[in-house]
Amino acid sequence: MKVISAEQVHAALSYPELIDALGEAYAGEFKMPPRQVFLLDDDEANHDAFAVLPSWSSEFIGVKAFTYFPGAEAPYKSLYSKVMLFDREHGEPLALVDGTTVTFWRTAGISGLATRLLAREDAETMLLLGTGNLAPYIIRANASVRPLKKVMVWGRTPSKAEAVVSAMGGELPGIEFSVVEDREAACGEADIVVAATGSHEPVVLGDWITPGTHTDFIGNHHATKRECDTALVLKSKVYADSRVNAFKEAGEILVPISEGVFEEGGVVAELTEMCSGTAALREGDEEITLFKSIGMAMSDLVGAGLAYKVATS
Repeated sequence: MKVISAEQVHAALSYPELIDALGEAYAGEFKMPPRQVFLLDDDEANHDAFAVLPSWSSEFIGVKAFTYFPGAEAPYKSLYSKVMLFDREHGEPLALVDGTTVTFWRTAGISGLATRLLAREDAETMLLLGTGNLAPYIIRANASVRPLKKVMVWGRTPSKAEAVVSAMGGELPGIEFSVVEDREAACGEADIVVAATGSHEPVVLGDWITPGTHTDFIGNHHATKRECDTALVLKSKVYADSRVNAFKEAGEILVPISEGVFEEGGVVAELTEMCSGTAALREGDEEITLFKSIGMAMSDLVGAGLAYKVATS
C-alpha cells in the first residue's frame, strides 16, 4: 500500500484536468452513502467535529475521514484529513492519501465545475470573498474554465487579502488582481461571485447581485447559518452539489425554507443531473445562478484516485 503525501498530491493534480475528471465522474455511475458528521461536544458554542465520507466507483472504493477543530492553536491545525483508497475489483488497499490537500483541490475543482456549467461563457470578472487556504485554488480553478481578466479579493483582514492578491498576481500575470473593501460595489461589478468565508452571517446580499451573475457559496456547513441572504435565493436559479447534504447542512437554502418563502423543489438540480445533461442549466444571459456546495465523498474519491494514478505511473 502506497502513502501519497501532500507534496505528491500537489504535484499530481492540476486544473482543468481535475475539473474534467469531476465532471465525468458525476455524469457516470457511482455510489455515495450520505456523509456522516459528528459533533464532538454538546456545547452549541463548540464546533469540534469528526466526519466520514464513503463512496465507490467502478475503479476505486474510498473513505475520507477528517477532524475539524476550528479553535485549534499552533502547533495544531484546524483540519486533519486522510483518504483511504481501495481497488474496486478485489478490495485490495491501494493507498493512504493526504486528504487535506485533496480537499483543497477538489473543493475548488467543484467551484470551477459549477462555473463551467452555470456562468456566462463571456464571464471575465470574478469576486472572491475569503482569504483562507482555499483562495488560491478557487482562483486557479475558475480561471481555468472562464477567460478571467479581473479578480477582486475581499477579506475581513485586508493584509490577508493583499497576500492572496500578491501571490496570485505573480502566478497569473494575465489577470488584474485587486483588494476590495466595498462588497456591494464589487458584487455589482462581478460576473462570478464566490464566497468561501466561513461567516455565520450573510456576506452577499441579493440586492447587490446584478442580472447575469453566477454565485457560488462554499464556506458554510451549518443549517442555521449562511453566506447569502434570502433575497438572493429568491431571485436566483438555485443548484446544489447534493440535495441530501444541502437539506441537512446548507443554511443558505434551509433558512429561506424555514421562513416559508422557499421550498425544497426550488432547487433546480444537483451535480449528477447537471453533469449528465438531464437538468436545465443557464438559459439566458440575464439569469442569476446560485450554486451551494457542501462537499461530497465522490469528489474526494476522484481527487485521491487521480493523485494515486499520477503518483504511481
